[in-house]
Amino acid sequence: MQLQTTVSIPKPSFTIQPCEEMIFVGSCFADNIGRCFVEEKFRANVNPFGVMYNPASILHTIQRIDDKPKIAVFTLGTNHVYILKETGIIVDNCEKKPHNLFIEKALSIDDCASFLSESIDILLSRCEEVKIILTVSPIRYAKYGFHESQLSKSVLLLAADAVANKYPDIVSYFPAYELMNDELRDYRFYASDMIHPSEQAVDYIYERFADTYFSDNTRTFLKEWQPIKRALAHRPFNSKSDEYKKFRNETIIKYNELAKRYPLDSIKE
Repeated sequence: MQLQTTVSIPKPSFTIQPCEEMIFVGSCFADNIGRCFVEEKFRANVNPFGVMYNPASILHTIQRIDDKPKIAVFTLGTNHVYILKETGIIVDNCEKKPHNLFIEKALSIDDCASFLSESIDILLSRCEEVKIILTVSPIRYAKYGFHESQLSKSVLLLAADAVANKYPDIVSYFPAYELMNDELRDYRFYASDMIHPSEQAVDYIYERFADTYFSDNTRTFLKEWQPIKRALAHRPFNSKSDEYKKFRNETIIKYNELAKRYPLDSIKE
């Protein structure tokens, strides 16, 4: 008896290598997933200018940075943007200014695809080998109304599909939205606000992401890194004891041995 629908995820044409240079830009879901990668020693830059909910704001971040990542992950939250009336420019953050200073607009499928394409072209001009992963955030926006939120997600899904078809060898779509709404179709996988994914849900989606994109070399690295990570995070009752000092020194030696084989910064003993 099968009690869960399973989202099938096609294998992409590329894999993510250990300690890869990456950038995550997008909604707060990009923060959640990006943090997982930082903890696993990927050289990940996560929303350097704060959360960017829409494709236009994602482009603004890409324009402002000098990064040359091998992997870029764009997490699309909404197609709604706010335009400052005084300048006619899309803003990334309303900075708690009065609502009447802005015009809210819903971007079309073509608008979203155009902003994403421009972001991709910029990254390609910096690194010809860059690969892009597009995903739609599973977080629904109750302030729009749930029907309107679904319309917004539909625009993003269609735009992501158009861009993936435009750059077939560069762009991959990862179904975070579908995983949350089809596989994890239960309120026990939501946080207390009943809108955001729970920590368990984020961990599950990260695991599916890893299953999809990680190379064998990355899996090998992570198996070696996990016990060292736990040891480095250990907090003793007495940090000045000889026993702990020995344990800490042995852990640092193991880490530095790992750093000789992977692009990690060594730790001074």
